Amino acid sequence: MSLAQVHHISAAPGDEEAAGRFIAVGPGVSAALLAELEPLIGYALPDGASHRPADAELRSLPQAFTYAVLSDGSRVVGRTAPARGDGTAPVRFHTHAVHLPPGVPLPGDRLPVEAWRSPHWVSATPVGGGALSDPLGLLPPGPAPVREGLDDFAVSRGPWLAAVLADLRRASEEEAPAGGPVVLVERQSADVARWLGLAAVTLPRGSVERLTFTTYTRRPGSSALRVVGAPPEDAAAAREAGLRVHVCADRPPVDGTADAWARTAARVWRSRAPELFEEARGLPGDPFAAGPLAVIALCSGVALGPEERAAAAGWAAERPYALDAKRTGQLVEALTSPGIDDRTGSEFDSVGRLFGALDGRCPASVTAPLAAMLVTEAVRGGNGSLELPRRDAFVGPEGEAIAGVLGPEILTELESGAGGGRPVARTVQLLRVARLLGVNGTEVLPEVVARLARTILTEADGSEGTPAFAPALLELLDEQFDVRTALLGALDRIAPEDPGAVARFLERVALPFTGTQALPHLRMCAEAPGAMTTLGRDRSAVWHRVLRAAGLSPFAEPLVLRTAVGLVWEDRAPTVEEARLLLEAATSDAHRTAGTWARLVDAALGAPADTEDGTALAHDLLRAFPQEIGGRERAALQLLELCRDLRSGAPEPGWTEQVRTLRDRAAPLEPAIQERAFTALTERLLAPDRPGAELYAFVRSDDADLIAAYDRAARTEPTRTRLRTHPAYAADCFTNWTAHPHAGTAWTTTAAALLDEVLRPAVRGMTAEAVAEVEETVGRTGSSGRANAFRDWNRSRALGRLGRRIAGRVRRG
Repeated sequence: MSLAQVHHISAAPGDEEAAGRFIAVGPGVSAALLAELEPLIGYALPDGASHRPADAELRSLPQAFTYAVLSDGSRVVGRTAPARGDGTAPVRFHTHAVHLPPGVPLPGDRLPVEAWRSPHWVSATPVGGGALSDPLGLLPPGPAPVREGLDDFAVSRGPWLAAVLADLRRASEEEAPAGGPVVLVERQSADVARWLGLAAVTLPRGSVERLTFTTYTRRPGSSALRVVGAPPEDAAAAREAGLRVHVCADRPPVDGTADAWARTAARVWRSRAPELFEEARGLPGDPFAAGPLAVIALCSGVALGPEERAAAAGWAAERPYALDAKRTGQLVEALTSPGIDDRTGSEFDSVGRLFGALDGRCPASVTAPLAAMLVTEAVRGGNGSLELPRRDAFVGPEGEAIAGVLGPEILTELESGAGGGRPVARTVQLLRVARLLGVNGTEVLPEVVARLARTILTEADGSEGTPAFAPALLELLDEQFDVRTALLGALDRIAPEDPGAVARFLERVALPFTGTQALPHLRMCAEAPGAMTTLGRDRSAVWHRVLRAAGLSPFAEPLVLRTAVGLVWEDRAPTVEEARLLLEAATSDAHRTAGTWARLVDAALGAPADTEDGTALAHDLLRAFPQEIGGRERAALQLLELCRDLRSGAPEPGWTEQVRTLRDRAAPLEPAIQERAFTALTERLLAPDRPGAELYAFVRSDDADLIAAYDRAARTEPTRTRLRTHPAYAADCFTNWTAHPHAGTAWTTTAAALLDEVLRPAVRGMTAEAVAEVEETVGRTGSSGRANAFRDWNRSRALGRLGRRIAGRVRRG
C-alpha cells in the first residue's frame, strides 16, 4: 500500500507577512487534516541563530522529527529540517511527512521512532513528476538503525535515566496524564530522538505507539504531543508553565525517582543489556512492575539496589512456578551474594517470603543459602519481623556450618548483662534461631527467661492494644516446651509483685497455661478481668472468685492473698468492711507472709471519720501485727483505738495528753482520724460524768486545735438540747466555763464565747424553776460567790463586764 506524503515549506525567518504552505499533498489527506497538521510542524530558529546561515550553520540547526495522532485517528510521521531557500529567503524549513490512515501500521510493522534515521527524508519537494522517496518503506531491516549507539548514549545519560524513563512511562499511558508534555532539554535534537529510541526499546510496544513526540520545538507549553524536545534556553519557561522538565544538557539531578521499575530499567541500560527488556516482557505480571525486570536483571548479573532486589524476591515468591530451575538458582545466588552490604528490612522480608515459597519445591541445596541469609540477618541484623525457616532447613552440612558460626554469637548475647534492656522481639528471635540451629542454651535459659518475663510486662504496659511481639512470642512458646514452662513459671512468680500488669498482659495476649503447671497466680490474673466485668463493683465477690481461681488455700500458699488483693484493689485501699473480711479470711501469719497486712492498715487509716468499724479494725490490727506496725501508722491506729475507749467509757487516765502525744507521733495525721479523735475527746469532756482532772488538763494544755474542736462540740444540737433540759448539766457547764479565768488565750476566749452564745440562749429558754435550780446547783457545787456570779451573769448582757465581775467574785471567794 502506498502511503500519502505531504511536503510543506514554512515562512522564512523574519518574514512576518509570509505564511507557510503545503506544496505537495498525497491523495486522501483532507484540508481539515492539513489545517490540524500545520501547527504541529511549525519551526522557529534557536536563539542566536543567523537568519542567513552559512552552509555549516545550516547543517547544525536542529531538526524536528515528529510523530502525531490526528483527530480522525490517522497518524503522521515527519521531519522538519532547515533548507537553503532562494535569494529573497536564504533559509526555509521544509517538512516531509507521511500520512498513515487509521488502523494502518507502518511498513514492516516498524515503530515511528525507527524512521528518524531514514536516509529517505528529503529537504526539497520533488518536481517534474519525479518519484517520491519512501522514508518509511525503505528502512533497513532489523533493529540496528534505531538501537545503534543507544548503549553509549544511555551510559552518558546515567544520572537522568531513571527519572526520564519514569516520566516517559507515565506519558505512554492510555489516558495522557494531565499537566502537558514531558520536556526533554538537549543541545542536539538528535539526542532527544535517542531518548525516544531508549523508550522504544524499554517500553512495551503498545505504550511506545501511544507516545507522540517531536524532537524540537520552541513552544513546549502549547504542544498537544506527549513528549517534546526543547533547547536549553526554553527550559526555564517550561518549568514556569508547570511542565515536567528534564534538563539533560546541564548538571545531573540530585534527587532520584521513587519508580522502582524505572530505576531497574536504568541499571539495565547502564549495564548495556537492553535485550533483557524483551526477556522480562515474557514473564507474567504487570509490564511496569519492577519484579519481572529485576528478576531477569539479577539472573543476568546486573547489580541492583535493595528496593529492586526486594521487588524481584517478592515477585518470585508470588510466582515460584514462573522460573525454571536455572533461573531460580541464578536468582538465589544473586540475592545471597556476599558482596551486597546495603540490604534493608523490606528486602529481607521479601527474601523470607521467597524462601517460604521455594522451600519444599526446590532442592535444599538451592534454598539453603536463603535460609542461612535469613538466620544470619536475624542474629546480626536484629530484624525481628523475619519469617524464619523451618528447623529441617538446616539439616546436614549447611546447618552445621551456620550453627558453628552463629551459635557462639547467640549464646554471648543471651548471656550478656545488657539483656535487661533487650526488646522482647529480639530475645524471642534469638531463642527461636538457637532452636533452629540446634544451639544448646540450657545453662543460660533460666536467667534469660527471668529477664524476658519482666521485659514482656514493661513493653506490654507501654503499648496500645496487642503488643507487636505477641505473635512471635506465641510461636516461640508453641515451638519450645522448655521455654514455655520456664516463662510461665517466671510470670507466675512475678504476679504477686505486680498482678495488675500481669492481668492486663494476659487480657491482651492469651498465653497457653492450660497444662499441668499449677500457676495459681497466673490463673488468678487471667480470671480477674472477667470477674470484674460480671460482678461489677462488688469487690468482695470479685475477690472470692479470683481467690478460688488459684486452686490453692491462702493457708497453704499465703502469697495468693497478695495477688488477689493486688488484682481487686490495685493501688486503692479496701474499705473498712472489706478489710475486716480480708482479716477474717486468713490468719495473721498468712497476711504477714503475704504482706497484705499493710493494705489492712491503709484501710483503717483511710476510713471516713463517721465509720464506726474503723476503731474496732484498728484495735484488731494492733493485736494481730504488733511487730509489723510501727512508727506513724502505729500511733495513728493507737489514736483510733483510744477513740474506741473514749466512746466505750473506759479509757486510761490522761486522755488529753494521750491524744496530743499520739497526734504528734502520727504526723502527718490523716484529717479524718484527727477529726474522729478530737470529737471523741471533746464529747467525753462535755459528758456530765467526766473527771474534773481531765478537763483541767485539757484547759491547761492551751492546745488551740483541741480547744477549737471542744468549741464545735459544745455548739452541736445534742449539747444545746442537754443544756436546755438538764439544769444540773447547765450548772456544770457554767462552773467549768468560768472556773479557769487565768488559762491561756485560746480557752478564755472560747469559754467566754460559749457562755454568751451557747449557755445564755439555753438558760433564757428555761422556766424560772429550772433557772433557780441551776443557780442552786452552782452554789452547792461551787460557792456562794459563784452562785452570785451566775445570778449577775444571767442578768447581764455585756460579756466584757460579766467577765470582770466573774473574775472579781472568784478572787474574793
